[in-house]
Amino acid sequence: MISRRACLGALAGLTFFYRRFTAATAGTVFKDPNCGCCGIWVEHLKKNGFDVQVKEVPNSELRPMKTRYGIPPNVQTCHTALIDGYVVEGHVPAADIKRLLKERPKGIGLVVPGMPIGSPGMEGNQRESYSVLLIDKTGKTSVFQKH
Repeated sequence: MISRRACLGALAGLTFFYRRFTAATAGTVFKDPNCGCCGIWVEHLKKNGFDVQVKEVPNSELRPMKTRYGIPPNVQTCHTALIDGYVVEGHVPAADIKRLLKERPKGIGLVVPGMPIGSPGMEGNQRESYSVLLIDKTGKTSVFQKH
């Protein structure tokens, strides 16, 4: 026979793990108010379990902010997100962000340079191949995932 204490302990443990693995990952997206593709990317994140808040920022403020976060000028794009201690720049797929958060590699975050057709928020009739890059603390990038 299982004791009441053991049963309650098991229930508490299950509740903890359920919340841990089903809770949405929160973040903030900074974007220019005039950019439509950024809004589509935000919807992509929300559909994939992220709870992101949007802050519209004039482009004149976005560029200096990106530099402060360590994003090299040559890979800066139209929007920047802060998610669980990482910077996410551009049209990074939600699956790659989830992998980043699971593996927790050393670095400041991920970037998809440019606006490749076929990336989330840039869907179209054609599809370009592109790479998601991991940015290290010195600003150097390495391929994290190819699409």
